Amino acid sequence: MSNDKTHYFAHEYESIEMLADRISEALLCPITIEDANHQIIAYSRHEGEIDPVRIATIMRRRVPEHVINSLWKSGAIPTLFETDEPVTIPAIDQVALGERVAISVRKQDKVIGFIWAQSGGHFSKKQMDILKEAAEAVKNQLLQHEKRKRAAEESHQEFFWKLLTGHFTSRNEIEQANKTYGLSLTGSLLVILFDFGQPINRTLERQIDYLVETLQQLSCIARTYDDGQLVMLIRLKEENNLDAVSSYIDNFIAKSAERLGISPAGAAGAAIQNPLHVQDSYQEAVRVFRMKQLFTTITLPHCFDKLGIFQSIEQFRTIRLGKRNAVIDTLAEYDQAHNANMLESLYMFLAYDGNINEAARVMHVHPNTLSYRLKRISEITGFNSKDMNEKTILYIDLLIRHMDHSLL
Repeated sequence: MSNDKTHYFAHEYESIEMLADRISEALLCPITIEDANHQIIAYSRHEGEIDPVRIATIMRRRVPEHVINSLWKSGAIPTLFETDEPVTIPAIDQVALGERVAISVRKQDKVIGFIWAQSGGHFSKKQMDILKEAAEAVKNQLLQHEKRKRAAEESHQEFFWKLLTGHFTSRNEIEQANKTYGLSLTGSLLVILFDFGQPINRTLERQIDYLVETLQQLSCIARTYDDGQLVMLIRLKEENNLDAVSSYIDNFIAKSAERLGISPAGAAGAAIQNPLHVQDSYQEAVRVFRMKQLFTTITLPHCFDKLGIFQSIEQFRTIRLGKRNAVIDTLAEYDQAHNANMLESLYMFLAYDGNINEAARVMHVHPNTLSYRLKRISEITGFNSKDMNEKTILYIDLLIRHMDHSLL
């Protein structure tokens, strides 16, 4: 095999594109070379019939997300991460992917990229051996690519932290500083925060980077890590498209659970038009996360603009300091005297907008049980569930009471 290696990839190549063509000639089929996050580094010339996935990948300079998801579900990508041997991947008709043979490119145990060959049929042992040699041949060029990319990201992180902490005093100052980095700071921007509940070491960071790079719903301009948190600057394709933001956060959480075994909490600040206000969006994302920590029994939205009364509950807490609520006082005494659960029942009923079935489901009680308790609450306190003013102040005071207990 060493003689074959000398024959195929012995000399230096002027570019990774030339090496891609050489690999293609040796394998007798089109190939692509990707980094560890499925972004195209180089691809060979191709003749004859090629499938739509190769065309889409080359045009976008990255593998489409729906194809990556299919490759995960089929077990192809997990296998590539586990072995340094070539992997035959059957066609996946649902995404118009023809048969491939692929191999991971590694530095020791770390995957730094992939070579994908559009095989059109089973590879011979000789072709498999050539593909293994090709993985060795492209290793240094992929390492150089990774080094350059890492240096650029670290440089971006310093600038990003200045935006997050309000370092700049004018938009012109930001634009002048950004000439060095070339980040796209136009249009609607917002900050998304993911908290992983544990320190993020280098291995976990690489896995998170992979998720960020392969989830293509939103455009991530910059990202950084802060202890157990991932902080991202996002540019929206459509102004104030909060549904897209919520969907992205849900998808990221689901993929993290599926692939990493971790379910982070996600939060997003409001969209801003001026990069000078990135700090505001970041602080709003932090506030959303804080509310989720405090109110664990209520399903809160991911986006600050959808947070409603929770945007200002801390200010309401200051305003209502020292004020009493007769309904809450009466129910607290009743619960203590009868070992009952009236206050929590009322709290959950209001938190879920009067939806008895949903509140009962969260409380793990029968809806009839909750209905009975609400009837008793009205009898004991005179509470009128149809009076919006009464419900509003009562809900605010119950939230404040919950905060007070959570912060003890």
